Amino acid sequence: MGSIDSPASSYSPLQETQRIFDLLCSQAEDLGLPANLSEIQKKVSFESEFNRVYFPIPLKETETASALKGVEGCVAAALAELKTGKKDRSITVNLEKATSFLFQAYLATVGGLGKLDKDVRSKLKDTDLLQAQSNPYRRMSANLYETKDPGAYYHIHGSLEASTTLKMIGLEPFRPDLQEHDEIVGTIEPAVKRFTVQELETLNAQNRQAGVPALKHEEFKKTPHGQANINRPPWQLKQLESTTPPAPLPASTSSTPRILEGIKVLELCRIIAGPTVTRILGEYGATVLKVTAPNLSDVPFFQVDGNMGKHATEIDLKSPEGKKKFEELLQDVDIIVDGYRPGAFDKLGYGAQALAKMGEKRGKGIVYVNENCFGYEGEWAGRPGWQQIADCVSGVAWAQGQFMNLSEPLVPPFPISDYGTGCMGAITALSGLYQRAVKGGSYHGLASLLQYDLLLFTAGLYPPEVQAHLRSTFTPGFAALRHSHSVDQISKTALAMMQGLYPELFDREKYCESWWSKGYGEVTSVVKPVVEIEGCEIGWVRGSRPNGSDAPSWDFGGDEGEEKRG
Repeated sequence: MGSIDSPASSYSPLQETQRIFDLLCSQAEDLGLPANLSEIQKKVSFESEFNRVYFPIPLKETETASALKGVEGCVAAALAELKTGKKDRSITVNLEKATSFLFQAYLATVGGLGKLDKDVRSKLKDTDLLQAQSNPYRRMSANLYETKDPGAYYHIHGSLEASTTLKMIGLEPFRPDLQEHDEIVGTIEPAVKRFTVQELETLNAQNRQAGVPALKHEEFKKTPHGQANINRPPWQLKQLESTTPPAPLPASTSSTPRILEGIKVLELCRIIAGPTVTRILGEYGATVLKVTAPNLSDVPFFQVDGNMGKHATEIDLKSPEGKKKFEELLQDVDIIVDGYRPGAFDKLGYGAQALAKMGEKRGKGIVYVNENCFGYEGEWAGRPGWQQIADCVSGVAWAQGQFMNLSEPLVPPFPISDYGTGCMGAITALSGLYQRAVKGGSYHGLASLLQYDLLLFTAGLYPPEVQAHLRSTFTPGFAALRHSHSVDQISKTALAMMQGLYPELFDREKYCESWWSKGYGEVTSVVKPVVEIEGCEIGWVRGSRPNGSDAPSWDFGGDEGEEKRG
């Protein structure tokens, strides 16, 4: 199937991207952006070779992400000015690159194998310690099902453990006899349908699980949590303390500066959104050390693109030795990114307030970034969650189902909200660093999956003629998707359809780059950085690696042999 052009209408993704970008820039003060943003934003240009809509989704994902990348570029350029002096730097964001950024996990490869290749597990470190991903039955403990209430749906979510959620609805934690999708759904959905939405909410709270009802957007806005969040800015930057002096950026060592060269970042995250924050900071030259705990489950393949440009170590923060080592690392840190369950690091004594006090004691402020599911205000702020959870509760899943002419919700393809939230978190980190350099103090960046979804609704759905055109391109397989299909099945089907419609989007030479990875012992291929800033070097200095590959140290030696290929 050849590529297609956008429908004959007045809709232009480029124009809409510019509109969303201008809308975000108009909230500069509320979003903690640099005071000179109005000057820098004039230097941003959006470009697209085809100016078309790519995703089979009714919400403006490419346009919103491209606008966010424009804001990201503005803050990075403002930091570049602080580093090298004021220069007239052009900032370019390509919409095709931004589209690739939003489904990068499905474009990444290790040893030539991608996420959907059955043999790729042999190339990965097995961090799926509780078989939440590799066991198909346990994998479907995180999925959308119909409830006892007619027409009401609930997304149960076993996270990375699965047993608790399955037991909660009366099922065995392991069923090795169940391997096929239909028979798994035929077992789990009847169990979910024994309960009303309210009963599932009660069970969920009692067991501290991450499930939610699938709400239409208008329904979400009427909830107390919706009322608390619907008018909030897409992200926040708050000052934690104001006593530490301004902290200038480290001097550049080249004529084409790496903007964050010399900035040290500790990543305390798993899966996608949080690691995307630090992956972006690494693109701008930051030294990023990812810290996980020994024997902590994680999704193996997401580390291929998520750990790009970083070192990755393991520290047991519950041991005296681990705490000592971690606190040594903190003495030199500039940015901490925390993507765990709300309050987890506060309980360990390493939350934003505690580290701001550390900053005061050492005489140099810190930037602490939190990324979570539900945001930071309202009755659900403390609930755990993942992308599908935010997409279901905010109304994104129902919007997807209605777009596909279904009377049921459907989780959209790809972890797009994760990557968009990662971009927002990176903007808060860059903005906090800018404010620290100019004003001094410590700063707290707050980003969430829910707020990214709400930004999508603020941007609005595609016009009816664009949605109709997208529906006309559906393959029979995509049109046949229903609520109980897994996110993997939905994404796999969408990917095959997009490869047929838009082969130019899968030009690996144009949109991906390859590195020899010492950690994997293979060549890895990942999506390139999106933003280009005139006169600045943007890109990584090392390849990817699995979790736990490196020593817990800011000494980033040992990368010999890692190199960019092509």
